Amino acid sequence: MAIKDKVFKGKIKQNANFNFKGIYEFVYDYLNDEGWALHETLYREKSQETKELIIIWKGTKNISDYFKFEIGLTFLIIGMKDVKVTIDGNEVKMQNGSIEIVFDAALVKDYKNKWDSSFMKFFREIYDNYIIRNRIEDYEVKLYEEINEIIATIKSYLAIESQHSY
Repeated sequence: MAIKDKVFKGKIKQNANFNFKGIYEFVYDYLNDEGWALHETLYREKSQETKELIIIWKGTKNISDYFKFEIGLTFLIIGMKDVKVTIDGNEVKMQNGSIEIVFDAALVKDYKNKWDSSFMKFFREIYDNYIIRNRIEDYEVKLYEEINEIIATIKSYLAIESQHSY
């Protein structure tokens, strides 16, 4: 059975103008370009005067036959409504509301379940704790740095988008 070591949990939260379609496509394309295989596991939209959205993505990136990275992104958008903004003298439709993106990341060991028998589990623990412990720590640091880079990129995108007033 695969073993997951949680490496990171954090979030971005902002009340501002944003282009929902733009942020959705930007984050998807960015993660795809960085080698993440993404799957949308939930898309729930509730519409009244304003919209509420919950979107959950799971992403994986294979590192070797033994290791892979997993990330989760949960978009929670509350009070989203359409607004008109002026960008370079042109009126453009955007959205305004509260957007929160929750991130989590885990290092998965033995994701192909090659060490799954009771006999092999004992050797896997020895392998993980004594033989490749430094490699595991290096991969955890690499994943931590990668998720922080993803967050910084998304924050930059949101900061640029939110500069427009309505």
